[in-house]
Amino acid sequence: MVANEQNKVWKKSGQCLYRYVPTGHYFARVRFGGKLYRRKLKAIDYKLARRKLAEFRNDLSRTDATKGNTSFATVLDGYSATLGGADTTKADKRVIIDKLKATWFGVETLPLRTIKPSQVTAWLSKHYGERSASYYNSALTVIRDALDMAVKDKIIIESPVSGLKYRKRNKPIRLTPTFEQFNQIVNDIRAQRFNADAQESGDFIEFLGLAGLGQAEAASIKRSDVDLDTGHIIIYRHKTDTGFVIPIYPQLRPLVEKLCDGKKHSQRLFKIDQARKALTNACKRLDFSQFTHRSLRRMFIVRAIERGVDVKVIAEWQGHTDGGKLILETYSHVRPEHSNRMAQLMSTDQPENVIPMKEVKAS
Repeated sequence: MVANEQNKVWKKSGQCLYRYVPTGHYFARVRFGGKLYRRKLKAIDYKLARRKLAEFRNDLSRTDATKGNTSFATVLDGYSATLGGADTTKADKRVIIDKLKATWFGVETLPLRTIKPSQVTAWLSKHYGERSASYYNSALTVIRDALDMAVKDKIIIESPVSGLKYRKRNKPIRLTPTFEQFNQIVNDIRAQRFNADAQESGDFIEFLGLAGLGQAEAASIKRSDVDLDTGHIIIYRHKTDTGFVIPIYPQLRPLVEKLCDGKKHSQRLFKIDQARKALTNACKRLDFSQFTHRSLRRMFIVRAIERGVDVKVIAEWQGHTDGGKLILETYSHVRPEHSNRMAQLMSTDQPENVIPMKEVKAS
C-alpha cells in the first residue's frame, strides 16, 4: 500500500531522473563514487530537466577523485590559512576552527563527503545552541565558508550546509544621546581641571559626535588627511581596510581648524586613541545612561535623518557602499517621525514657493 502511494507521488522519467507528481518538478538521483547525490533541478519541462541532469553529472565528474578521502580537519586547516581581515576577526574564527577540530567526531579521519546537514546542525546545537544568535551565526559562517572552499577545490560536489539558515538576531536596545546631552557631556569633560587629558578627551569626544565617525577612524586621522581648502577629510576604515571621504561639516570646521593648527604634515590630529573613561565618568556625573563611542556615531546619524539629509548621502559619509540599506534597517525607528513631517508637504494647498502660471485661453 505504501509503495503504491509513493508511485502516485514519484514517477521515474528516465535514468537518474524522477518527477514529483504533485508539483511537476524534476529531481536527479545520481550515484557517484559510491555515494548517492540528489538535486532538485528546478524544472518542470522534461527537456530542460534532461539538460540540467547532464550538467549535474558533469559537475560530479569534475570532482577531483584524488581528493575523495580528504578529511574535514584538512579542509579546516586549508581554510584557516586563507583567513583575512582584522586580527580580532581572524582570532575569533580560529577559536571556532579549534573547537571543531577538538570536538567533531572523526574530524581527522572521516572523508569530508560523509558529512551530513544533520551532523552540522547537531554540532551547532550542542556547542552554540544556548549562546546568542551572533555566536551561533559566526560558527555557521566558518563552517559554511570552509565547505564552500572545498566545493571550489573540487573536493565535494556540494556543501552539506547550503540549506542551513542563520538564526534571527534580536534587535538590541541602542542608547543614543540627544544633541543637547552630547554638548553637556563635552562641556563636563572639559571642565575637569585636575585631569591632564581633559581638553584632549573633550576634543576627541566632540569630534566623534560632530563628524559621525568611529573611535579607530578618528584616532588614525593625520594632518595630511585634512584639506581645509576643499573641505574634505580622508578617512581610513580599519575594519574593512578601505578609505572614504567625508566633508568638513559646518558644525565640525571650527574644531578641525583648531586641531590642525600648528601640526606637521605627518602628525595625528589626536594624541589619544580613545576617551572611554572620560565619557563614562561624564555620564555618571551628569546622571546619564552609559553612552559609548558608538552612541555618538548613532546620534550623528539620527540627527542627520531628522534634519532631512538623504539616507544615501549619510551612507556615503559613513563609508557604506550599500546605498543606505544598512542605515534604513538600523534606524527604521527614526523614519516615522521624519516621514510624518514630510507628509505635511503633501497637501491640497499651493506651496508658498510655487509661482502660479497664467492660464492660456484657446483661440
